[in-house]
Amino acid sequence: MKLYDFDGMFEEKLADYIKRNPRGYTEKQWEDAIPALYAAFGDTPVKSLGVSPNAFYAAQSDDELVASLRAHIKKGIPVSEYLCNAVEGRNITDKLLPLLSGGAEEAAYAVNLIGARPEALPEYMRLIVTSPEEDLVNSCIDYVKELADLAAPEALAYYKQGVKPQYMLEILSRCTPPNDEVFSVLISAFRTADEHLALCADFLASFGDERALPYLQDRIEEEGLSYADFLELKYAIEALGGSYKGERDFSSDPDYELIKSHGGIDIDIFKDIK
Repeated sequence: MKLYDFDGMFEEKLADYIKRNPRGYTEKQWEDAIPALYAAFGDTPVKSLGVSPNAFYAAQSDDELVASLRAHIKKGIPVSEYLCNAVEGRNITDKLLPLLSGGAEEAAYAVNLIGARPEALPEYMRLIVTSPEEDLVNSCIDYVKELADLAAPEALAYYKQGVKPQYMLEILSRCTPPNDEVFSVLISAFRTADEHLALCADFLASFGDERALPYLQDRIEEEGLSYADFLELKYAIEALGGSYKGERDFSSDPDYELIKSHGGIDIDIFKDIK
């Protein structure tokens, strides 16, 4: 299979254009122009091929597209957006699933090309639990959160086993309330949280169950809260439709002093945005 570095070709054409048109452009102008130029190159016939990059991939079968993707990754040849767009334009999730069991780079491409598809959920959960690649795990979590209701039984089981509990709570926080079992787990984690109090409060805000308000209101009244935890608790209360008007003194808190030393931040600056 012949592979082509279309990104490299584009960069050569762009460099040649810049050389032949030496007048200066601002960085912002280039930021605006390059995506359009890249898209235009995708429909421009390459002399050595007789077809454009987009046409080249459009002519490939589903199996050939996946084989091209794997070959590019294996040989270290940049994977162009033209190839990715061609793959995304086909309904070939079943052919991409095996890549999730390959190397980290193959899996990363497969995750982003498959997206939030129920068929990929078992593999995504496996990667979240077993992969040492943080970026890959985070990508899987992002898509699993879109499938949180389907993932809930497995996430609950992992959480109860103590397997990647923070990741499982993040997934569970995107389930659709009311869900008593998920609510109970999120509340329990929040009530026992110390180091991760702010994070657990955010999980309750994401879950969106108003039954959490009394727990949040009780916790925000506790002495010894850090300013950062206080702000997250206040946000969670407001996100669930409540409010907190109490006066607290955080003048000795390092986080509070840091914010004030930078001119202060009004935590309600976004309240009027629709």
